Amino acid sequence: MNRLLTIRQSVVATVVAAAASLAVCSTAQAADTAAPVASRSAPTVQYERLTRDNAVLLIVDHQVGLYTGVRDIDTLQLKHNIIGLTKAALALKVPVIVTTTSERMWGPLIPELQDALPGVQRIERTTVNAWDEPRVVAAIKATGRKKIIITGISTDVCLAFPAMSAVAEGYSAYAVVDASGSFTKEQSELGVLRMQQAGVIPVGYSNVAVEMLADNARPEANAVYAALGMPFAGLVYNLNQYFGKK
Repeated sequence: MNRLLTIRQSVVATVVAAAASLAVCSTAQAADTAAPVASRSAPTVQYERLTRDNAVLLIVDHQVGLYTGVRDIDTLQLKHNIIGLTKAALALKVPVIVTTTSERMWGPLIPELQDALPGVQRIERTTVNAWDEPRVVAAIKATGRKKIIITGISTDVCLAFPAMSAVAEGYSAYAVVDASGSFTKEQSELGVLRMQQAGVIPVGYSNVAVEMLADNARPEANAVYAALGMPFAGLVYNLNQYFGKK
């Protein structure tokens, strides 16, 4: 009887030990599985203010042919946003760099953008990633600025690739999502997600301009808000007039 009891106790102990071991393995496996998911979350980026003195605007591939394929944003709204951002940057004297790709294939810049950039020479290239074109990188480095505001067609390629490449080389990249466009909504969302994972900061066209303006009493305020086409521009004008008398 004592021997039988001993055997039973040994079996129970073995089962308990096996269960405990299985639980530990399962927990470790769950942790290993969860780790990649956690690592896919967007990295924390410390806030650093955009100013007219530390930023440069890079406009990538806003070409007639590429606009015909944009499906995630209304093209009239897209044109409104990119033109508004461009004019606001010029009003703030922020350097603007323009690049196109294979114009024989994708056509010239949209006419509205050409009209908004008199005297600004575009850099035509053949590379998919604008950052792979030495002339583009050289133009950015020549400004001496480390914060790049980028907009492009399409969001997941012409915007995402140079933005992520800039971050990899120590720049801060701000992707203007509502002044860019993709050929499907899913491509746009995936492009933004991938950029965030790489440390790119997604922004809106008007937010960027107003952040660089910084003060509604500045003499450029009227031009900036007029460029953005925002409905409360009249209120800003009145504020400007008020503070201008102080």
